[in-house]
Amino acid sequence: MSGLPREVLKWIQSLDLTWQVKTPKWDITNGYLIAEIFSWYFPQDIQMHSYNNGKSLDSKQKNWDLLNNFIKRHRLEIPAEIIDGTIHCKEGAAALLLERMYEILTNRVTSGIRKLPPDYEVDFTDRGYQNKLPMHARSTATQSVKNNLRITEIQADSSLILNSQKAQKIINEHIDHRRLERRENPDRFNIKPSVGESSFRRPYPQQTENGEQEQQEMNEPERAPSPISRETSVHFKEVQVKQLDKNALYNMPIQGC
Repeated sequence: MSGLPREVLKWIQSLDLTWQVKTPKWDITNGYLIAEIFSWYFPQDIQMHSYNNGKSLDSKQKNWDLLNNFIKRHRLEIPAEIIDGTIHCKEGAAALLLERMYEILTNRVTSGIRKLPPDYEVDFTDRGYQNKLPMHARSTATQSVKNNLRITEIQADSSLILNSQKAQKIINEHIDHRRLERRENPDRFNIKPSVGESSFRRPYPQQTENGEQEQQEMNEPERAPSPISRETSVHFKEVQVKQLDKNALYNMPIQGC
């Protein structure tokens, strides 16, 4: 029962369920205990003889189809991503489902329950566990697909395109995470900085409110101009051009006449 707040643990134990919930990830995946919890608060709507306590995918789907109809009929605010993660035994999904059910059924909110923002992106991967491991023990891309894409997901939806998209998304996230590791630990991966990264660059001068540029280095001594860049003064002599008199051109005799 690790990962659940104390209030939720006490609440589950007080319901006197068919068997004790030790690992929510595996114990509530088929939906039978979820239906039993709802039956304590809605005895007229939940009939336990309609639910099967089997472990097969077919038993899971039948139980959760009934539970989804019940949740929609009573307008219970339980995200579909959490339910889907609970069915396929994703990391942290079952704990979030029990916490959400505790809030809805008891109408109580405690400090131990995690508050999810409205724009929270559900992530039921093993990324948190992988970050705790040393770098040489972390999963490869192939192992990440095996850990985060359950066989029940493939069996529930046999679409090759959808399953390939899920696998490709896991591989892309794994590659992005590896790039981040290489950027944060360049010495371990023997990454040398490029010429642009190792070159010294001066910051751009900042402008004040009056529009004047602030001098970045006030105490730096003024450098002498280089003889190569020194401009030489070149003087050009003005040439006077004598213009031809137009009247003399008109009075000039024409030869050969």
